[in-house]
Amino acid sequence: MIIVTPTATGKPDSSRQGPSPLPALLGDVREITLGRLHDRLAEEGFPGLRYKHGCVYRFIDDEGSRLTDLAERSGLTKQGVAEAVGELVQLGYVERSEAPHDRRTKIIRLTERGQAGQRAAARVLAEIEQSWADRFGQHQIASFRRTMEQIIDMSQE
Repeated sequence: MIIVTPTATGKPDSSRQGPSPLPALLGDVREITLGRLHDRLAEEGFPGLRYKHGCVYRFIDDEGSRLTDLAERSGLTKQGVAEAVGELVQLGYVERSEAPHDRRTKIIRLTERGQAGQRAAARVLAEIEQSWADRFGQHQIASFRRTMEQIIDMSQE
């Protein structure tokens, strides 16, 4: 059996034989999903958001978070998170402010635009997942989700 998978250029590569490794398939699904997400966000007025900004969007508290907390939660370095925060500040999605009880500490908060972008991203991702359920069946997508969650849980044992 020949499996045709896209290469890094997005063009099919039919030179490989046998099933693609599961991590490669998961990576492809991630890239496809994020591509659709970012395209839709740009269409809806939220340009510039990229995968690397997830270290803020996925882990920020409603009342704001310290950079060190975002780095710890995301598993990234403070430098990497600081770079993402800097880009998001320039794009108008987050702001930095002094912590109320410690002026040396900066709190990163989503702006109104950032909150709207976060809501839009959640909605778009839900729509993408629903489109999969419509195409492949809700049961199959729910099973896929459970399996991925079980693999994650297993790795934390």
